[in-house]
Amino acid sequence: MHSVTAKSSTGIKGLDDITGGGYPQGRSTLIAGNAGCGKTTFGMSFLIKGITEDEPGVYVTLEETAEDIVADMKSVGMDLRPLVEKGLLFILRVDLSKVTLTEGGGYDIGTLFIHLADAISSVGAKRVVVDTLDTLFSGVSDSGKLRLQLRGLLNWLKERGMTVVVTGEAGSENITRRGFEEYMADCVVALDYRVTEEISTRRLRVVKYRGSVHPSDEFPFLIDDEGITLIPITSLRLEYEPSGAFLSTGVQQFDEMMQGKGYAQGSSVLISGTPGTGKTTLSMTCIDAACRRGERCVYFGFEESAAQTMHNMKSVGLDVEQWVKKGLLQVHAARVTMYGLERHLLTMHRIVDKFSPAIVVLDPMTALTDVGTVLQARSMVMRLIDFLKMRKVTTIFTDLIHQESLAVSTEVQVSSLIDTWILLRDMEERYRRRRTLLILKSRGIRHSNRLCELAMSESGITLNPIEGKEA
Repeated sequence: MHSVTAKSSTGIKGLDDITGGGYPQGRSTLIAGNAGCGKTTFGMSFLIKGITEDEPGVYVTLEETAEDIVADMKSVGMDLRPLVEKGLLFILRVDLSKVTLTEGGGYDIGTLFIHLADAISSVGAKRVVVDTLDTLFSGVSDSGKLRLQLRGLLNWLKERGMTVVVTGEAGSENITRRGFEEYMADCVVALDYRVTEEISTRRLRVVKYRGSVHPSDEFPFLIDDEGITLIPITSLRLEYEPSGAFLSTGVQQFDEMMQGKGYAQGSSVLISGTPGTGKTTLSMTCIDAACRRGERCVYFGFEESAAQTMHNMKSVGLDVEQWVKKGLLQVHAARVTMYGLERHLLTMHRIVDKFSPAIVVLDPMTALTDVGTVLQARSMVMRLIDFLKMRKVTTIFTDLIHQESLAVSTEVQVSSLIDTWILLRDMEERYRRRRTLLILKSRGIRHSNRLCELAMSESGITLNPIEGKEA
């Protein structure tokens, strides 16, 4: 992202990606939002990042005590006490009772400047956070005086080379309650905390950024015990290279249908099928083969418990529990409605980063629409595919369909993102049920167009041609 403005990292990678490097260096940024959206956490992330870059910081709190701030931030993975003890972070508690804020008193906040100057000097600060402006200016209704005092504060900090973040409460009609702070700041970030169909979501939008281009879209983000995580689509680039390697599907006849090679390493695979056609079994067969080669795998299931999933596989001769015990397989099971889509995506990112699997299975992908729209589910799948391809991880999605014709479509509408698409169907002949398998597409590899019968027994999966000639 092109910019002529020097920038200071926010401490949040996804936000740095969106802003092209962070907040404007030596200038002011306003973070506005409703209660509980994370304003304080954003401010503190900015200060802690600065400390890692040899830029000590000052946090001005106008509501909570320093002890409360330290305790609160520990819940999101930020241990402030060592930073304070080492003189890298100064938490300045401003007693508003000693600051003249009444209009009759002339509105002088000179006392704040004195204390702030001392705090900046004591740690050699380069970054300052003021939380919140609404508390600082409470009790004053004269907008002219408020503008004058805010401009004076921002200019005073700018003259001292500070990169400043101020927080403000959201207004009903404007970005902030008073409606003028956003015009005075060089960068404005609006946060929002909303609940839709019983699922809560925090969202972020960069409203303005002087001297820098920026996207104006909303981006979901999460706050948990590891801080703030924001994974925008714009942070992922189509820069991955094909590995040129392949991995077995676990079924010899299936490998032979793809030039004897199987799936391309790092590719995305979609297994679509009606209920009971063997989607999970085909996925687990691939996992079993990978674990036999000593490779790590992760299975994310949204319909059955981990114990039930492993038990079910025993009926087709797959003892996947042994791989769990040997540390080669992780089975994560949870109802998709337990969290929002962003929480699930974040969980997957962290597990993949820590475990470094060769294969990841998501079963079934269609469950994602239970907690989001088709567009939101597609966005999540797109980001997950890009994330895993960058790490050359092979991804297998299962997809529940309710059509028996070949003119199938995925409910999440991701077929264009998929490298290999497998269709499983049921056929009834002479009072007998037949499961069938057909490769709809497989990018970069010549594959069979033959319809095969998929048989499952205690010995596993076998494939047998039904009719037609090999393409």
